[in-house]
Amino acid sequence: MRVVTLDQPDDFDGWRNAARGLAAEQVPPDDVVWQVGDVATDLFAGEAEARAVPASSGFSVPRAFIDLARSVVLSSEPERFALLYTLLARLRTEPKLVEDRADPLVRRLDRIAKDVRRDIHKMRAFLRFREVEDADGTRFVAWFEPDHHIVRANAAFFVNRFASMRWSILTPEVSLHWDGKTLQEGPGASKADAPEGDPIEDVWKTYYASIFNPARVKVGAMLREMPRKYWKNMPETQLVPQLIAGAQAREAKMIETARQDIGGNSMAAWQALREEAAGCTRCPLYKPATQTVFGEGPVDAPLMFVGEQPGDQEDLAGKPFVGPAGQVFDRALAAAGIDRSRTYVTNAVKHFKFEQRGKRRIHSKPGTGEIDACRWWIEQEQMLVKPQVTVALGATAARSLFGKTMTIGRERGRKLRLPDGGAAWITVHPSYLLRLPDPAQAEEEFGRFVEDLKLAGAVLG
Repeated sequence: MRVVTLDQPDDFDGWRNAARGLAAEQVPPDDVVWQVGDVATDLFAGEAEARAVPASSGFSVPRAFIDLARSVVLSSEPERFALLYTLLARLRTEPKLVEDRADPLVRRLDRIAKDVRRDIHKMRAFLRFREVEDADGTRFVAWFEPDHHIVRANAAFFVNRFASMRWSILTPEVSLHWDGKTLQEGPGASKADAPEGDPIEDVWKTYYASIFNPARVKVGAMLREMPRKYWKNMPETQLVPQLIAGAQAREAKMIETARQDIGGNSMAAWQALREEAAGCTRCPLYKPATQTVFGEGPVDAPLMFVGEQPGDQEDLAGKPFVGPAGQVFDRALAAAGIDRSRTYVTNAVKHFKFEQRGKRRIHSKPGTGEIDACRWWIEQEQMLVKPQVTVALGATAARSLFGKTMTIGRERGRKLRLPDGGAAWITVHPSYLLRLPDPAQAEEEFGRFVEDLKLAGAVLG
């Protein structure tokens, strides 16, 4: 049994030199015990007999393995050195193993490396300096509690970022001190060694409160990105609970206000929304298109139809469903006994996507990114119109409304619920009927389309 003693818990060079020698001698991973100082990282290290580690020997490994190892060594995982040496030993006979993300060992090491990289980011994002005075003048001191051995690996970042400041970073394991020229290490510290606050914090809190956007508050996402364990070190997080509570109250008030005065305020809001959409640049489709084609119809319509995107004629006219598919749509509405003037008609994508072929512009199906970029407009239209029933005409419209791929054949004819709780139906797009080459089949499918519209149109009474 070989015992390898490393000087520091993040000693990559020491691990690499020892691992090279052991691998050159083909020492099995089970015959090696790794420890940091006198602290063993193996449950059975006490039974091991210390022996000399072979001198470093040349051993070629993929660059990806070196990058992985540099991150994993910084982990607090006790088995990290043994796991890396096991992977190194396997690379002799499986040189591309590090690329196999299905391998359990590679997958485990990837997760460890990801946790380390996340901790490095957290330290850079959530460490807060506080101003203190010492014998040499002003110094900025910060306290941080990392989950992994990342402090030394992060030192260069803070030296480059705050090169002109005199600062100290205190952590339980090691402390860093920068005087503007030289970086020095010190022993670990406790939170009591760090200052509690300074006058600058009041200015920072005022700034943070002023830029806090209640419309973008997503508590779950915020907690994932900024866990509560870091809050005690950050002055602005003292404001978070009250800001969230205030944001939720303001959001509720805005929603309630938007629901009032359908005939007046909603129409004004819709007109403002349409004017804003006219300048939309959320995706590249606005560049070749003639104009934005926004929805139209009463802002209190009980029935909303959502199509795919404007076609050639819609792009030129600036109105939805006025081309060949629109004519089929109007004929089907009439057959279903639905007055189009009582419905709100719009599209999932507001600009015409096409391929230029000579003088013709040929329709091109919108991509997922373009659909998602336009979802904001659909959501605003739905919030203003508040239809009792929304009908998705085709797969693109369904993808926009439900936020995921929906199979028309499976969902057609069923009453569904949108993510916001509203009732919805899915049917084909009128253009589908135009593409059917067999007249008999086209007539049959037109009849099915009319029946779908009747089911949705029942809300009109």
